[in-house]
Amino acid sequence: MSLTAGIVGLPNVGKSTLFNAITNSRVEAANYPFATIEPNVGVVEVKDERLTNLSKLFEPERTIYTTFEFTDIAGLVKGASTGEGLGNKFLANIRQVDAICHVVRCFEDSDIQHVYNRIDPIEDIEIINYELIMADMTTCENRIAKVEKKAQTSKDKDAVFEYNILTKVHDALGKGQLVRSLSFSDTEKEYIRGFEFLTSKPVIYIANIKEEEINEPESNPYYLKVKEYAEKEGSEVVAISARIEEELSDLDREEKQAFLEDLGISKSGLDELILKAYKTLGLKTFFTVGKDECRGWTFREGMKAPECAGIIHTDFQRGFIKAEVYTYDDIMEYKSEVKLKEVGRIRQEGKEYLVKDGDVIFFKFNV
Repeated sequence: MSLTAGIVGLPNVGKSTLFNAITNSRVEAANYPFATIEPNVGVVEVKDERLTNLSKLFEPERTIYTTFEFTDIAGLVKGASTGEGLGNKFLANIRQVDAICHVVRCFEDSDIQHVYNRIDPIEDIEIINYELIMADMTTCENRIAKVEKKAQTSKDKDAVFEYNILTKVHDALGKGQLVRSLSFSDTEKEYIRGFEFLTSKPVIYIANIKEEEINEPESNPYYLKVKEYAEKEGSEVVAISARIEEELSDLDREEKQAFLEDLGISKSGLDELILKAYKTLGLKTFFTVGKDECRGWTFREGMKAPECAGIIHTDFQRGFIKAEVYTYDDIMEYKSEVKLKEVGRIRQEGKEYLVKDGDVIFFKFNV
């Protein structure tokens, strides 16, 4: 299951530094606008401690962690919706992602120029929101122009439905509301999804703070403003020092843990970001285990067993018979599948079974 989050923000807020940390690559992070011209895509392993423990138990030949994809998208400036700066490129790239990771500058540094020569994270957020709103309004207007006459003259049900919902969206956008803040029926939601409105995408705000504030982000007044803003719109927020994350990305597992302890924190900002990205997108993980391979698989909450089987291979879904399922907690308690069978903790589940986070599954199929 391929899902991606786009890293966005104004120029010089720490996007490329953060991307370096995510992928342990070296994207140019020069101190001037538009240093990142082409989008850079990086796939990062999701270091799930549960899979690490399963691997220790089963001692497989290989362990494969599930992955998450991040795209570093060129910096945005005012007027992007009308083509200013790299606006058209920005808008095209952001349309392709499933979620938005919005990096906001919450630090002062005279050596790093802010594109508007001031530090105001809320204004920064609203600049990008405004450009996304304007782009969505253009999308609405273009489609309304095509369907309006038919809706008003022929009274065609589909045309009337489309015209009414697009008018609703357009009016809300004109008031500065984001599509994701609006209420829709299930039918309307399905229809709206097809337009890929930029303001319909879920957002995680990333407050980029100073290194010395990482174990106490609440002491940063800029972070508090971003947190309040995010809470009002029902979005997630995570405090990160992009510079620290870049340093951490060069360390091995033991060195990283020691560094985190020295900083007085239990997990890195990137680990927290990935967890919140999973939560925002409704993602969960199931596992397959054995002597040859232990592996994590990403699925969407609400998927049934055959659909999850199809994530592994389409033949698994097409010829699905049943799934043998037990929980991560149970295997950690009893230490072997033989013991789990003895105590009746391995279940046989059919086509209607809703897979749960942490399930360990063996799919049976016949093609």
